[in-house]
Amino acid sequence: MKLRTKIQLFTSLFMLVLVLLVNTSIYFLFYKIAADSDLEQMAVQMDALTETLADNPDISNEEAKRLIKAYLPTNGMIRVIDENDRPFILQTKSGAYETLPWEYVTTESKTIETQANGPDVAIITRPVIWNNGEIVTVQLSNNLNHLEETMKTLFYVLIVAGAIMLIPSIIAGTLLGRFLLNPIQKLIQTMKDNTKHAKWQKINLENRSKDELYEMEMTFNEMIDYLRDNFEKQEIFVSNASHELKTPIQIVKSYAQLLERRGMENPELLQESIEAIDSEADRMKKLVEQLLSLAKNRQAQEMNRVDLGELTEETVETFERAYARKINFQQNADDLMVYGNRDQLEQVIYILIENAIKYSNDKINVSASKLNDDVIIQVKDHGQGIHEDEQKRIFDRFYRVDKARSRETGGTGLGLAIAKVITEEHHGEVSVSSKVGEGSTFTLCLPYRE
Repeated sequence: MKLRTKIQLFTSLFMLVLVLLVNTSIYFLFYKIAADSDLEQMAVQMDALTETLADNPDISNEEAKRLIKAYLPTNGMIRVIDENDRPFILQTKSGAYETLPWEYVTTESKTIETQANGPDVAIITRPVIWNNGEIVTVQLSNNLNHLEETMKTLFYVLIVAGAIMLIPSIIAGTLLGRFLLNPIQKLIQTMKDNTKHAKWQKINLENRSKDELYEMEMTFNEMIDYLRDNFEKQEIFVSNASHELKTPIQIVKSYAQLLERRGMENPELLQESIEAIDSEADRMKKLVEQLLSLAKNRQAQEMNRVDLGELTEETVETFERAYARKINFQQNADDLMVYGNRDQLEQVIYILIENAIKYSNDKINVSASKLNDDVIIQVKDHGQGIHEDEQKRIFDRFYRVDKARSRETGGTGLGLAIAKVITEEHHGEVSVSSKVGEGSTFTLCLPYRE
């Protein structure tokens, strides 16, 4: 069942149930009020009758009959019942009313009797002292013919009113379904077009009221932008990765073919080929490891409290021993605790220091400090620097400022991209400030954790 049909069916059924409940309540409430009103009128009539009988205690039964007849309802009956449960006076204008059951009672009652084949009957019974001193029961009844006609008219009126109310509700349900479903159908069609024709089509939001449907369509457009950006980045990533792998593979293959032709007779060529193949194999290994690291760092890792100052100092000492380079380290605060994965944070610091060593032959300064609620790690080199329009791109995958020099130093263009991914996963930020000819300063900022 389509959603539009469900909306129409739901609104129609809901309105139908509501109309039935309201009309039924109106019908029975009106009946009760009208019936109670008739009983009150008959009670007044009964009061007048009993008062007249009380004022004439010495009249005979025949005189009582004539007296009672004056209070006889048009569509009713008056019956006097003795203590032997025998009616000794009966006044009525129609023999049909004589079939109403009777009973001798000594308490007053007011009831509405429902008949199977006729209108309802209002009955009032009251005990009265008769002229002989005995207590008798006077029964006053009246067939509610006018009430039956009124209720029948009300029934038809309520049916017509209900039908009149249902027609607009059906029309409103149709319009509501169209209002709600047109944007959804447009969204579905746009999604099908994007899937079938590989488009990045968005939904036009001009002249639209800013309701939940507008928010849904706006979210869809934002998702399309996000998917398009990620798809383009993925294409660039795959293209760059293929290019980076293709170059060393081609070099390895060229040297292998060269060895096959002339390598056996030329020891110098053999040694050169072996060194080149080994170097390019190392490049491919490092590239693959960094690609795997880039994917791995997006996975959930165990997080703990980490002393970033201590971790930075240990990393600096490792680089000093490995590269025989002097790295100045300065820590301006004792408590530099952050929350994160120690191995990943160590990798970020490693990437920043290694990057400084590769592109600077001069001294390197590393500092660890605390600023407000952040822990700051800065790595400053005195290399060639980075041009301002390239500073925003150096954290992109495979981007290298000086590609020729990067090949000499073994760079893949993935290190800073990995550092950025890890930092963002730790709710931090990595940035660079640089001037050409003066060097660069990379800053790692992470939230402080007590």
